[in-house]
Amino acid sequence: MATSHPHTHVHVNTPCSPQDVDAFLNEAETLVARQGQRMTKIRRKVLRLLLESPEPAKAYDLLANLDGEGSAKPPTIYRALDFLQDTGLAHKIESLNAYVACGHTRHRHSAVFLICEKCHGAEELHAVATNEALKAETEAAGFHMNRAVVEVRGICRDCAA
Repeated sequence: MATSHPHTHVHVNTPCSPQDVDAFLNEAETLVARQGQRMTKIRRKVLRLLLESPEPAKAYDLLANLDGEGSAKPPTIYRALDFLQDTGLAHKIESLNAYVACGHTRHRHSAVFLICEKCHGAEELHAVATNEALKAETEAAGFHMNRAVVEVRGICRDCAA
């Protein structure tokens, strides 16, 4: 899942990154049930793997770590990831073709990611003003935005230090 770097570190943005994995999994289960859906064993395991990953996780890395989950195949992992995105529990970072868990279970939002070009870490930024501006500008263009992912590339605070 995580590639080895000489100075691997975890980027955490508290509002977006749940600190207690088990508590968050229980909260996610409740959210999914409220939406009339089911948190299957595979979906829960994929969400756990995303929560425990120190950096964005690729689908095939997640598949390789589904140990003990029977005959999980690529379509299985992609269905689970689609489900987690649709329920707001995960985001896809398109340029990395990788996924991250999201701790904002109480509301839908567009994601803004700060992606470090040195350590390859990604941090979700709770950019309220950016999201509001994007929504206003798309509405002014007569476009109804469902969701957006903004990716900002540069050097993180740890690597810049």
